[in-house]
Amino acid sequence: MFEGLREFPRAPIMTPRLTLRRMTIRDAQDMFEYSKDPEVALHVLWDAHKSISESKAYIRYMLRKYRGGEPASWGIVETATGRLIGTIGYMWYQSDNNAAEVGYSLAHDCWNKGYMTEALRAVLRYSFEDFGLNRVEAIHEITNPASGAVMRKCGMKKEGTLRQKLYNKGRYVDVDLYAMLRREWVAAHKDTSI
Repeated sequence: MFEGLREFPRAPIMTPRLTLRRMTIRDAQDMFEYSKDPEVALHVLWDAHKSISESKAYIRYMLRKYRGGEPASWGIVETATGRLIGTIGYMWYQSDNNAAEVGYSLAHDCWNKGYMTEALRAVLRYSFEDFGLNRVEAIHEITNPASGAVMRKCGMKKEGTLRQKLYNKGRYVDVDLYAMLRREWVAAHKDTSI
């Protein structure tokens, strides 16, 4: 059991435009609509979905993670429309180091609207204020600089480039590593709220 997140992510996290919540099988059609796009899948570790069955299988996988108290992802829902437009969540968690890695994906028609910055800020807040983490990491392929821009906008700091860190879609890829520490979060948010 992933003790630190045994309730994860039961309660939705609300932002001005988004609801981060547990996914359900009813989200499969929305997930398929954006996950079938090769551009969305280009820089993540999964392949573009070829059928709604693949989207359902992914959601079932997340449901097992929720039940098992394992690192998992929230569905990102556009509150105004109720549409699932992406996912964001923990790729791994290390209790000994009180650290986790965050990963995310977003529907192509929602790019460049500030949605992912809004979602990542909310997850960072949850990570430091509710979950009590000391360090949150995120990586992006160097050929996807927009993802690094999201991390910087949220106050994460680039710590370096990891050469050929991942094997993705038939090639070894370099990734940039970003991180934020709890003390940095506290210093940046002591007189403000998101």
